Amino acid sequence: MFGLMNENPNFPSISVVIPTLDRRYLLPRTLDSVLNQTLLPDEIIVVDNGSTDGTSSMLKSKYPDVIRIQEAKLGVSSARNKGILFASGVWIALLDSDDTWHPSKLEEQLKANKNNPGHRLIHTDEHWYKRGKWVNQLVKHKKRGGYIFKDCLKLCCISPSSALIEKSLFQDIGQFDEDLPVCEDYDLWLRVSAQEPILFVDQPLTIKYGGHEDQLSKRYWGMDRFRIKSLEKIILEGHLNQVYKIAAQKILVSKLNILINGAIKRNNQAVIEEYSGKLENWEKTINQHNQFQV
Repeated sequence: MFGLMNENPNFPSISVVIPTLDRRYLLPRTLDSVLNQTLLPDEIIVVDNGSTDGTSSMLKSKYPDVIRIQEAKLGVSSARNKGILFASGVWIALLDSDDTWHPSKLEEQLKANKNNPGHRLIHTDEHWYKRGKWVNQLVKHKKRGGYIFKDCLKLCCISPSSALIEKSLFQDIGQFDEDLPVCEDYDLWLRVSAQEPILFVDQPLTIKYGGHEDQLSKRYWGMDRFRIKSLEKIILEGHLNQVYKIAAQKILVSKLNILINGAIKRNNQAVIEEYSGKLENWEKTINQHNQFQV
């Protein structure tokens, strides 16, 4: 299997899960970055989410030992979840089919975990490459570790392609929400960071590629709609401590206002009515809670 198999007894087994849809032209670059790891994974699982561009035949020809799972076009969450359920590794390394890894990525993550035991999600810093150019990240995108729930409320601050996750974590907090077509990673990181600390490797070991037309973020307007849904869900589930709950409610109200103001500018009456009602209900709930606390 390309010489695959983690033969180092000091490290646990790793499964790499790669969802893909019509990425035949990009997938080899991604797979090669996995096969060039200084610490090879035990298995590579590609979940083909309904490709029609010859992805399957390319994999059979060039990468015959990669595990292929075929499914209908059910979305990236479904694809990742299928790969995670199938995976036999102690650790699951997620990787999108347009991104790549630095050769030492997996090894550095497991070394970091050995030196800082007790973490079940390890992520790395990253480089961004967009439309043929390296792009500098903004200050708001700076990554860190520890108890980062409040950071995760603002924006998606963990890249799926950088994440190495102990499989037991999915068993405890659930997998990706298949009802979310986008922001499914934002939703998962909220659930994880609300429960436990995150380990961060402060090295740019993941390369995120952007700018191509088939990116999911380009298919949906008003991405905050999906973040609002995730925030409502985690608040209503009742598992947040008081500090986290208050922080989540503040961000929820902020995102509702942003979405409504955008809809007003575009004269989108349906969105204005739907989310104004949500905003009114949440402000009422928060005010009632504050009065009770006083």
